[in-house]
Amino acid sequence: MTDLSASQQDYSNKYYLGFVLALAAGLIWSFGAPTIRYMIDADIYQWHYLFYRGITVATILVIFLLYKEGIDFYKNFRRVGSSGVIGGVSLAFAFIFFIFGMTFTSAATTLFMIGTQPLFAGLLAYIFLKEQVRSATIIACLISFFGIFLMAYNDWQSGTLLGWLFGLLCSIGFSIFAVSLRWRPDTPKFTTIIIAGITCSLFSILMILISGDEYSMPIRNILLSMLHGTFVATGLICLSIGAKYLPTAEFMLLSLLEVVAGVLWCWLPIFGINEIPSAITLYGGGAIIFSIAYHAIGTRQQSIPPTL
Repeated sequence: MTDLSASQQDYSNKYYLGFVLALAAGLIWSFGAPTIRYMIDADIYQWHYLFYRGITVATILVIFLLYKEGIDFYKNFRRVGSSGVIGGVSLAFAFIFFIFGMTFTSAATTLFMIGTQPLFAGLLAYIFLKEQVRSATIIACLISFFGIFLMAYNDWQSGTLLGWLFGLLCSIGFSIFAVSLRWRPDTPKFTTIIIAGITCSLFSILMILISGDEYSMPIRNILLSMLHGTFVATGLICLSIGAKYLPTAEFMLLSLLEVVAGVLWCWLPIFGINEIPSAITLYGGGAIIFSIAYHAIGTRQQSIPPTL
């Protein structure tokens, strides 16, 4: 009896550790949106910003793996395989579409679109991995697509539909990354993210060369891009550690913190951005948030680990 109580206590402690780490990841990521809003001429320096952000993400994860696994961490690249390459490239383009979404439409639209990632991941897993789709997932998708339609209509009316499209592509990119990891769970996740950071930087350099832009950008933008990359990498590390102890459904709910908090940071006067979302955008975003919450609650029973 004592051993069982000790096991239950140990599980409880690990659960709360996972909860706090996942919560911290969402909160850290939420500061990415206001960071971009502080850029100088953000519509000119997207590729430059992406170059520095990608390098920062890859560098921090290399340092983390050196600390965690030592110099032998490079052997993980041998185990990446096709799933790691697909996941890394998809994540790289998700990084890219996020920046372009933020510079072509409101932060609220881009962030709410990212909130649909768990649902798109579920649909892709059903199509390509033949995973079962629960009724809660189908209902959540229908509600979410209604919210997506509302925001598409709003952005079409305001002439920022391209930004909405970038947000949609960002969500799909993240979804492909998530499904690639479920395709082969033994794929080194951190190594895949390093590939994403490097791919993002190399593609950004290529686009700068093709467009004939200058190679430099204001020092303020460089520092902001490095700060943003630090947010991304730190959040990913927190999330990966917390994922060991927290059921999937709880992760889906906690992922909404990035969306809601990011919208608030760009809205609240304290940050000096004062970006007020339109009523239709809020209605659409509210539908998406409700759909994710409904999905998480509807699948929670199946995702909780068995009692020890």
